[in-house]
Amino acid sequence: METMLILGAGLMQRSAIEAAKEEGYFTLVVDANPNAVCVPYADRFEKIDLKNKDEILKLAQTLGSDLKGVFTCSTDFSESVSYVAQNLGLVSHTLEAARNASNKLRMRKCFQQNSLSSPSFSEVTRQTLSGYLEGGILNSTVFPKVIKPQDNMGARGCRIIRRKEEFLSACEDAIISSRTGRAILEDYMEGPEFSIDALVHKGTLTITGFADRHIFYPPYFIEMGHTMSSNFPKAEINRVIECFAKGVKALGLSEGAAKGDIKLARLKSGEYVPMIGEIAGRLSGGYMSGWTFPYASGLNLTKEALLIAAGKEPQTLEKLRKPLDIKGTGFDLYEVECSAVSAERAFISIPGVVKEIYGRENAEACPYVKNLYFRVKAGDRVDFPRNNVEKCGNVITLSNDYNLAVESAASAVSKIVLRLEPSVAETEKFLLGKVPAHEKGFPPDAFQLTEQEQKRFMEFLDSAREIPENKSITMFIPKVLEEIKDTRKDWNNRTIAETVKLFDDIRMIHPKLDCKTFWKCFVRGGIQGALYMCDSKW
Repeated sequence: METMLILGAGLMQRSAIEAAKEEGYFTLVVDANPNAVCVPYADRFEKIDLKNKDEILKLAQTLGSDLKGVFTCSTDFSESVSYVAQNLGLVSHTLEAARNASNKLRMRKCFQQNSLSSPSFSEVTRQTLSGYLEGGILNSTVFPKVIKPQDNMGARGCRIIRRKEEFLSACEDAIISSRTGRAILEDYMEGPEFSIDALVHKGTLTITGFADRHIFYPPYFIEMGHTMSSNFPKAEINRVIECFAKGVKALGLSEGAAKGDIKLARLKSGEYVPMIGEIAGRLSGGYMSGWTFPYASGLNLTKEALLIAAGKEPQTLEKLRKPLDIKGTGFDLYEVECSAVSAERAFISIPGVVKEIYGRENAEACPYVKNLYFRVKAGDRVDFPRNNVEKCGNVITLSNDYNLAVESAASAVSKIVLRLEPSVAETEKFLLGKVPAHEKGFPPDAFQLTEQEQKRFMEFLDSAREIPENKSITMFIPKVLEEIKDTRKDWNNRTIAETVKLFDDIRMIHPKLDCKTFWKCFVRGGIQGALYMCDSKW
C-alpha cells in the first residue's frame, strides 16, 4: 500500500494528513506524544521522538517500496525528514541543506559566506558564558542584542537583551531551550517583519505566501497574528523576496519547502534594507501554510509540497503561479497570488488557572470568521506568553476586503474572556506588578497609561470610595479612564468601555468592592484582573 510517512501529530499536521489521504496514501504518523490531537486521524501511528532519526529510518525501512515520501510541516525536524528520505532514495532537501536550515549558527555562516544581509552573530554556550562575564567582553558589548537557541522554533528561549543586567538570565534560558545546549547572540534588527512560504522544485522557487507579522511585547517576540496578503508596497515586497531567495540558495535548499522570516531592518542611516532573520527547510507554522494561505489563494499548499516529497509534479501550483521579474537569485522565481485576505489573531491571558471561558459563540458569530481554535480549557494553567506556544488560542478570518478581515479578527478576539480561579499566587503576583529585574516592564499593563494619565489615575485612587454591592461599575469609572474608554485597548483588543460592560454582564451580582484595589486590578489585568479581584474578595 502506497504510504506517506508524516513526522508530527499536532494540529499543524492536520493539513498534511488530509492532503496525503486525498492523494490516496496510507498515512503513517510518528510523534513522541501518543495523545497528540491528530493521532486518531492517522491510518497508523507509532510513538517515536522526532529527534530520533535512526529509529524513524528503521521504521521507514520496514515499508520497503511502499514508502513514497517523508514529510513534515510546521515542525522543526526537516533534518529528520532529509535523513530518512536521503537514505532511502526519496525526494527531499539534501541532508547538508536541511542541517544548514535547522541550526541557526550554520545558517548565519552560510549567509555570511555568501555576503547576504543578516545580523552579526556569535555562539554562546555554558562554557563561553564565563568569558563574557569574567573576561570583560560583556562590558564592551553594545546593546540591544538578541539571544536565541540554535535549534528551536516558536520563539522559545528567544528574547531581546536590552541591558547588561539581563544578559546572564537571557542566555541561560536560551541555552536551556536548545536541544544541543547552544545559543546564538546577534545584533537586534529594528523594523517590520514578514513571513514567507515557498516551494523549491527543479530549479524554480515559487512564493506561496507572503504575510505581515505582528510582533509585540518586548523583550520577547510574541506574534499576535499575521495578515495575508501583505499591506506593503509591491516594490518593497519584491526586495524582501529577492533577499529570501538568495538565502534559500545559500543554504542549498533544492527540493521541498522553504520558510523565511525576513525584516526590513532600519540602519543607522535611517534606510530600511531587507535582512534575513532565519530560513527553515519546511512549511511555516502558526496557521499560515495550512490555513490562511489556502484561504486567501485557493491553493492547497500542503498538498503541493507533499506531491514534491512523493516525487510527483505539483501541477496545480505550476498552473496557478506567475513569473516574478526578479533576477540574480539562482532560481527561476514565481509566485501564487492571493485574491482575498486572511487574518490570524491570537488571544492571550495573564498568569493563573482557567476557571471558565466565555464568548465562544459570540466570537464564532463575527462576520468573516473561518476558524476559532482554543489551546486551553478549564483547569489549565496559563501565563502571559514568553514564546509563541504559550498563547491561549487563535481566530482566523477571510474576506475580499483587507480592513474587514483585520477588523473581524480583532473583534472576535475581543469577545473571548478567560475567567481565572481565585486565590492563585501567580495571578496575585502579576496584579501587584511584581516582576523580576531582568523582565522590567514585562508584561505590560492591560491598559497602558501615559505618564500624565498615570499621575491623574493615582490621584483618583487616593480619594476613591467603595463600590457598593451589586452596582454597575459604570458609575464609578475614574475620569481619566472615562476620557480614553473608547480608544485605549488591552492585549485582546478590548476597549475600556467594552471591558466595563463585560464585567457588568458577567459579575453584576458582586460584593462591596474596594474602589482603589478594583481599578488598579482593572488597569493592570483588564477584565481578568477585575473579575479576579471580585472573585477573590480582595
